[in-house]
Amino acid sequence: MLTLTILIPMLGALALTVLPSLGHATARIIAVATSTLSFLLLLIVWYQFDTSSGAPAFQAYAEAPWIPALGVFWRVGVDGMSLALSLMSGVLFIACIAWPMENPERPRAYYAWFLFLESVSLGLFMVLDLLIFYVFFDLSLVGMFFLIGRWGHGDAQGAALKFFIYTLAGSLAILLAIIGLVLTVDPITFDMRALIAAQPLAGMDLRGGLILLGFVLGFAVKAPLFPVHTWLPPAHVMAPGPVSAILAGVLLKMGTYGLVRIPFQMMRETFADYALPLAIVALASILWGAIVALGQTDLKRRIAYTSVNHMGYTVLGIAAAGALLNGAEGAREMALTGAVVEMVAHGLITGALFLIAGGFWARSGTYDMDAYGGLAKVAPRLTTAAVIAAFASLGLPGLAGFVAEVQIFVGTFAVFPVIAAIGLLGILITAALFLRLLQQVFFGDLPKAREGFADVSLREGSILAAILALVILIGIYPRWLLDLIGSASSAIIGS
Repeated sequence: MLTLTILIPMLGALALTVLPSLGHATARIIAVATSTLSFLLLLIVWYQFDTSSGAPAFQAYAEAPWIPALGVFWRVGVDGMSLALSLMSGVLFIACIAWPMENPERPRAYYAWFLFLESVSLGLFMVLDLLIFYVFFDLSLVGMFFLIGRWGHGDAQGAALKFFIYTLAGSLAILLAIIGLVLTVDPITFDMRALIAAQPLAGMDLRGGLILLGFVLGFAVKAPLFPVHTWLPPAHVMAPGPVSAILAGVLLKMGTYGLVRIPFQMMRETFADYALPLAIVALASILWGAIVALGQTDLKRRIAYTSVNHMGYTVLGIAAAGALLNGAEGAREMALTGAVVEMVAHGLITGALFLIAGGFWARSGTYDMDAYGGLAKVAPRLTTAAVIAAFASLGLPGLAGFVAEVQIFVGTFAVFPVIAAIGLLGILITAALFLRLLQQVFFGDLPKAREGFADVSLREGSILAAILALVILIGIYPRWLLDLIGSASSAIIGS
């Protein structure tokens, strides 16, 4: 089932590549249908997933040999964390594929690259072989590189190149760390489950520290964390809105997911030794992302820097969860659950924000917030969507962001109380920057140049409504998501 879920978008991409003379509308319909079919299979997996305490950590498992001599197999399976991220990714890919193209050139190739990226993204979250994980991690760079470089605007090729170089450097650090990790196991295996059980680097202080550094550096670039985040703002500004939504909503989560799945789970002792420095880096990302975002006048750059801020929250929860091998299990489990909920919530919320920002470019050709004002008078549906997404991002109770952040900070206070207390300042700054954004763009006087600003279309409004409905659902009734993610957190902390 999981293999088919990964394979279907790739087959759809291949079909769009080889089928001649497909019009824009037909290509979009094929792409949306393909992505939807893959998502429906995911829903079946979710329906069959067992969250009870005695259930296996990884379910829907399947394997097939690939390079047996190296212990490399096609291994797929999901726990509550990977399934939640896969479901969120499926929602975003359907939404972004269905969203109108900003640059309607080469639609077949555009939708084919989206489906390719969906396939490798789902594969990364579901695969349980370390080498194949790395393959999917690298292939995600390729898909995003072409989507930014070919369909972006401004210096899109320069932004795509910077993105590729930064993230490729990070992936090389991960590759070196993977090699260092598997060479400690006899016989060599890339089976993630076996490596989690073996804890091969236990007691290897120096070697373990260097391997951990490779993983943390590589995943920090992808997340991104301060100070290796500088590729992110130009990539977002130059990318089309739907591409930015996938970049923020899905690709950034590869970094935080990888941080949990590999060094957290496979190097528990070493991770615990360096949890405090990682928490400090997370705190720096929280404050830096929020403060710099507050100073931006470019709408997309402001939203982009809030991703640095929110990924800081996520990593703070991960660091707190991994800080102690014994004691405070409940608080650590809560912190990890909150971190994963933050990944899901941020994906949906920021995905919606970047789709909204893309609508600004499509209508006016600028992200300069000084060029707008009073849009609530002419675009009430767009305003409503932006207000809900902004309030969710700043952590207002009743919305998804609050559910995530309250668990992160409650859990972190039990482990790193000073860092948690300082980190709360990030929430205040985030509230200020989003409230200022709403006031400046949607309220006040309407410039004469924006009197003809079009509200969201039926298709755009339906897509935003679906995403934001999930944000509200998680905020008012999070039990269904917490049960899923909590089953993974309990297994990870308790193992």
